[in-house]
Amino acid sequence: MSSMIRLEAVSKRYPARKDSAAVTALSETDLTIDRGEIFGVIGRSGAGKSTLIRLINLLERPSSGRVEVDGVDLTALDASRLRAARRQIGMIFQHFNLLSSRTVFDNVALPLELAGLSRAEIKSKVQPLLELVGLADKSGRYPAELSGGQKQRVGIARALATEPKVLLCDEATSALDPETTRSILALLGDINEKLGITIVLITHEMQVIKQICHRVAVLDAGAVVELASVESVFTRPRAPITRSLLSAATGDDVPPHLRARLSQHPIGGDTLLRLRFSGPHAESPVISRLTKAQGIEVSILHGQVDVVRHASFGTLIVALPVAGDALAAAIRFLESENVVVEPLGYLPASLRAAG
Repeated sequence: MSSMIRLEAVSKRYPARKDSAAVTALSETDLTIDRGEIFGVIGRSGAGKSTLIRLINLLERPSSGRVEVDGVDLTALDASRLRAARRQIGMIFQHFNLLSSRTVFDNVALPLELAGLSRAEIKSKVQPLLELVGLADKSGRYPAELSGGQKQRVGIARALATEPKVLLCDEATSALDPETTRSILALLGDINEKLGITIVLITHEMQVIKQICHRVAVLDAGAVVELASVESVFTRPRAPITRSLLSAATGDDVPPHLRARLSQHPIGGDTLLRLRFSGPHAESPVISRLTKAQGIEVSILHGQVDVVRHASFGTLIVALPVAGDALAAAIRFLESENVVVEPLGYLPASLRAAG
């Protein structure tokens, strides 16, 4: 598959101001996004997500490095050619950015008016877009008369008006309730499938990544710390920040009353492990086989099975009353069963039944 977007050694630095030091928002980043894929970028606030997405259409110009979209080096273009190139890159925003004095139709028509199309040409393009996003009956309404989800659908239609090859989504669902978020993500997936458009989606929510994306880059302090398929990130996360984001999203974090008592050193009680299963292993009796093979009484404190991109994955938090060689043998057995094992710490024996 050919690339649609390529960032080569891209950095963005903001100079020092009188009341603050210089800031490096993105550092020496290499990134390739394939043509037609839905690519997610996730990280906590301040990780550099919004800077990255604004570098793709040069709303932020990189301090160094090269940004290429559909084979064109945007950083080498003059102002006129950059404006033309940006017509191939649509963008939707967290807070919709609609013009309150214009109807739904006229909000979607705005980029076409700016491009100099006739009213007949505009109508021939806007009406099918309103049908695509499910707002054909809202053409004459104003933004104040719409729900948040409807406003975002207008924003999506407007972003598609110039028939872009790339759609950038900057926290496009973070102002919406969960049910509306799911419907907007489903719409974006439908648009990707019907139009073959490349979508780059910035978010701080792993549930958004899980629902729609093919691959995901995890940002931390201005650097890409993990880049893989969504299935791989959910079932075999490598970076600590990825594991932390996953725990918050999947509910597989250690219960607070146990977390407060965890020690990093054996204290004569139980070892706490987080186990991650994927594919057919998510539903196999691995814990039962461990008990039979090692003679270990395992306490399950928390667990669930979920689905990401049609593949099952599961997580368990378990307590094992072993340490040292016996613990090492148990971990080797679990890993031989294709389980990803993450030691979390040690619990006093008195807390074993508390989970």
